[in-house]
Amino acid sequence: MSIRHGILALLSQGPRYGYQLRAEFEASTGATWPLNIGQVYSTLARLERDGLVAKADADAEGRFVYRITPDGEEEVRRWFATPIAPADRPRDELAIKLAMAVTTPGVDVRAVVQTQRTATLRALRDLTRLKADAPPLPADAADASWRLVLESMIFQAEAEVRWLDHCEAFMTRLALERRPAAAQTGPEAEAARPDERPEVRR
Repeated sequence: MSIRHGILALLSQGPRYGYQLRAEFEASTGATWPLNIGQVYSTLARLERDGLVAKADADAEGRFVYRITPDGEEEVRRWFATPIAPADRPRDELAIKLAMAVTTPGVDVRAVVQTQRTATLRALRDLTRLKADAPPLPADAADASWRLVLESMIFQAEAEVRWLDHCEAFMTRLALERRPAAAQTGPEAEAARPDERPEVRR
């Protein structure tokens, strides 16, 4: 999730100060993407620089309240209306790791796959337990938001397990296909095919 756009979306509901934004952001995502207050204020500073938010005077407790500007409102509308392109998402570190494992000598790719599968299955079990313990219907918007994020993580974990199964099957098939070809190049293979040797003329 874009922290920038998440904060703008919260400010579109009304003025807020930094700690309030952090708490509501984490509540909306079920603390899946925890923020430190430094991230919040650095993001607010960039949004203010870009004319998307404005900082009001400090309140009685010394907290600066931020409000969204018309340009910020337009940015939020554009964000909700625009699909997320694959190129806009973070690189898949697991896919990169497996790609590197395949091409790095001495790395047991199956062990890498099995280690990841164990971790992903453990995470999937924990996420599924969280969903089972939740009420069937969310009580409010914050609960509904958390439920959607939780189910997204469950679907991603299930897809990752299926992909890891595919990777292991692919590597097994590749090893089996390469084995006969490698055997054909050894000295035993040459001895087994005397008729294929070039004729020596005396």
